Amino acid sequence: MINVQFAALPARWETYREPLKHAFAKAGLDVNMRLDHTPDQVDYVVYAPNSDLQDFTPYTRCKAVLNLWAGVEKITGNQTLTMPLCRMVDPGLTAGMVEWVTGHVLRYHLDIDRSITVQDRWEPAVPPLAFERPVTMLGLGALGSACAHSLARIGFPVTGWSRSPKDIDGITCLHGDDGLKQALSKAEIVVLLLPDTPATTNILNAETLALLPKGARIINPGRGPLIDDSALLAALDSGQIGHATLDVFRVEPLPADNPYWAHPNVTVTPHIAAETRASTASEVIAENIRRGEAGEPFLNLVNREIGY
Repeated sequence: MINVQFAALPARWETYREPLKHAFAKAGLDVNMRLDHTPDQVDYVVYAPNSDLQDFTPYTRCKAVLNLWAGVEKITGNQTLTMPLCRMVDPGLTAGMVEWVTGHVLRYHLDIDRSITVQDRWEPAVPPLAFERPVTMLGLGALGSACAHSLARIGFPVTGWSRSPKDIDGITCLHGDDGLKQALSKAEIVVLLLPDTPATTNILNAETLALLPKGARIINPGRGPLIDDSALLAALDSGQIGHATLDVFRVEPLPADNPYWAHPNVTVTPHIAAETRASTASEVIAENIRRGEAGEPFLNLVNREIGY
């Protein structure tokens, strides 16, 4: 019998209980999943960082903590979490992110907002073709790579940037400080899908925003701290940035007095770009437990040194 502790908010238990049971059975795992195991009897913890469990010291038998979230920045600094930590890379979340990013890139590319607002006169404005619209993807992890491939298939010339070198078919891959400058210099649309780490905080700031072509558009479904908010507002006011669609913020829900709400060139969406789907995420968790029991490497193991 494999003892699994479910450590998340009560609503998540109701969402995940049956999908996880089904996934465990499908994987051939004999699992006793509960909310209240004795800590020293727990083999795996299915975890959300906003749960009450913050001290992992008593979990002496635990083989891995399996995160329900794609982001791990709220947990990597926990000094009591010494066992392997796996982040969630969920096929359902990836599909949702690809759809959301592709939709908003096409919205900008086709100038759909203009078509909606200009309804009182005949004023044709034909957009360029996709191959004439450079797009830059900041972040080439599982989500960034999937979105980059989707946009490239439509015909956009996609440049991807990451901290370390990547080689992705059909995508111009750049890295490092010089690569970032090159990636931004011709980008008419920039999508941010980087993790939140000290190295990526405020990666879009006054200096890097100034590298973009005047009127460039920003799409951020990644992490709020990737953008220096004051610098972005100034760039929007000056026209350096034409519009920003923001799904993530430093403080959520976004406070009512935040200037993004009232800015005419900002679209706020309430952290809906991608959601972990219980059915597909449960299969990822079951597969990692199967791997742990078989002595195989875990999927999506977090590198504590780099924070993801």
